[in-house]
Amino acid sequence: MNAARSRTRLAVVTSLAAGSVLLLSGTAFAHVTVQPEGTAAKGGYAVVDFKVPNERDNAKTVKLEVNFPADHPLASVMPQPVPGWNVEVTKSKLAKPLTVHGKQINEAVTKVTWSGGAIEPGQFQKFPLSIGSLPSDTDQLVFKALQTYDNNEVVRWIDEAKKGAPEPANPAPTLTLTAAAAGGDDDDAAPAAAAASATGKKAEASASSDTDTTARILGVVGIVVGIAGVAFGVFAGRRRSA
Repeated sequence: MNAARSRTRLAVVTSLAAGSVLLLSGTAFAHVTVQPEGTAAKGGYAVVDFKVPNERDNAKTVKLEVNFPADHPLASVMPQPVPGWNVEVTKSKLAKPLTVHGKQINEAVTKVTWSGGAIEPGQFQKFPLSIGSLPSDTDQLVFKALQTYDNNEVVRWIDEAKKGAPEPANPAPTLTLTAAAAGGDDDDAAPAAAAASATGKKAEASASSDTDTTARILGVVGIVVGIAGVAFGVFAGRRRSA
């Protein structure tokens, strides 16, 4: 009887422990984050994804507002269309104009807002942006974000992480910048990357086509050799019979 009770208690404790681990893991990974597709090099351009998970079991995420850092304004921000969502890019005049590749920029993007769609419970959505040119005098960019649910709840992802301190409850999405790329013109970085990607795809398609053609030729040769072998065998058999 005591052994049965002990096993029951052990099962309960194990279940509670496993549930706590899952709960903590879910909380740790349920933040709104920003990650580059590839690298985000200082002085260059990058495509970044804002990843938005739905943290609620009884509400949908229906809006995301991303505020851009005022201390490191970005002159170029282009959103990639996300099916089912509307996007609005807000620009503001700069107190101090920027000089980007010899051109004076008087305004920069201060906020991007996505709305009109829905992220269901248990799902997440990525919102891509092409941004640049990235600053050269900092190692990271902090984007403060507001996540709105259809029950009018707003989660403010605005807390900046401090070195040596525990992660805040609602950390702001932070983009880590890498060292500047050696050589090359930053203005041509994005087109060059696109061209390289297209060239790579063409080369891959060409290689695939060549491989397919070679395989077909070898297949036909194999069939011919096989037929010849069968014919020779039949002919030889007839001669022995004669």
